[in-house]
Amino acid sequence: MSPLPELTPEEIERYARHILLRDVGGPGQRKLKAASVAVVGAGGLGAPLLLYLAAAGVGRLKIIDDDTVSLSNLQRQILFADEDVGAGKAGLAAAAIKKLNPNVAVTVEAVRLTQVNARDLIEDCDIVADGSDNFDTRYIVSDACFHAKKPLVTAAVGQFDGSLTTLRPFETAPDGTPNPTYRCLFPEKPPPGAVPTCAEAGVLGALTGMVGALMALEVIREIVGFGRSMVGRLALFDLVNMRFETLSYGWDEDNPLNGKGAPSA
Repeated sequence: MSPLPELTPEEIERYARHILLRDVGGPGQRKLKAASVAVVGAGGLGAPLLLYLAAAGVGRLKIIDDDTVSLSNLQRQILFADEDVGAGKAGLAAAAIKKLNPNVAVTVEAVRLTQVNARDLIEDCDIVADGSDNFDTRYIVSDACFHAKKPLVTAAVGQFDGSLTTLRPFETAPDGTPNPTYRCLFPEKPPPGAVPTCAEAGVLGALTGMVGALMALEVIREIVGFGRSMVGRLALFDLVNMRFETLSYGWDEDNPLNGKGAPSA
């Protein structure tokens, strides 16, 4: 393992409030500086996620998004402004990050993530955060992370609700049971049309900010190593009733990735 990078005097001042935290401190901040995170999607979830990871001092961020800004994005995608309509999100996000924290290296991948390129896109990163807005991409990302042995923080939002979990299915629990995969949590995609998109049903803008910020928190947790991981736990947010709960879920022996009948099992 390579030694952790030292912090410059300017970085010590910039991250002073992190360094004061007993569970982060200088060693934790150096872990953040050494880390590389791939973020899938620079939209409603990706915008606050990217900003908080950059502000936290994550050393390298890779932004994967082929979309362009539309006027209807501006209600929730806080990285962008009116003059950005029509421009590529990934490039704009990279510019905003460099303005916020020039210490962060940014890689732009203005391509659509697919089954063909997913593994290559995440291979050089330590951890992946998926803020995509559809089940097809979520399954592709989670499968790629399993095969590449990359921790994954994944979240989703509805109209007034959201969810969040962390996946490390290439590892085992203390009792020797494999950690669950995304397919243990959601064995099959919902039928077409069963879950309306935000373009069809709407979404509360502030909700995406809250969930995106929590994604950043969980990415930082996985890098630094404080508190209790969200592996095997699903956080649910109901903003209509302001209710938050966390459910436990486990390994499904029938799942196709690390189940008993899986090729590697």
